Amino acid sequence: MPEMDVVLAKINIIKNCLMAIERAAREEQDPFFKLQLFELNLQRGVQACIDLAHVVIAKEGLGLPTTYKQAFEILERHHALTPATAKVMKSMTGFRNISIHDYQEVDPKIVESIVAHHLKDFDAYAAEILARARTWADLQD
Repeated sequence: MPEMDVVLAKINIIKNCLMAIERAAREEQDPFFKLQLFELNLQRGVQACIDLAHVVIAKEGLGLPTTYKQAFEILERHHALTPATAKVMKSMTGFRNISIHDYQEVDPKIVESIVAHHLKDFDAYAAEILARARTWADLQD
């Protein structure tokens, strides 16, 4: 099933981003460099989460989101995500947009807070999406 391959590849990207962040957090490095590494890997991880949302939405024909945040709302409405996970991912999307598009300067305290308190949310998201994707295979059996 090609969609499952995409799901697994995107989850792998998320895991690699988390590993890079966790490794950088343990190592002594220039604080500016460390912050940049955190921000870049958070951007990549969030983008992979957005991509996963779109895979599920397309596979299940759940609609056509007009914003990235709306993709998580659709998944929550269709019980692919818990409300708590959807809320966090919508916030992460806001962070990603600010970071990538330079709407405003990214506050280092926000980056540090995400690293300190929200990396587990990426794991929760990946687990919820993977559980949903596994139902696709069950439906084909």
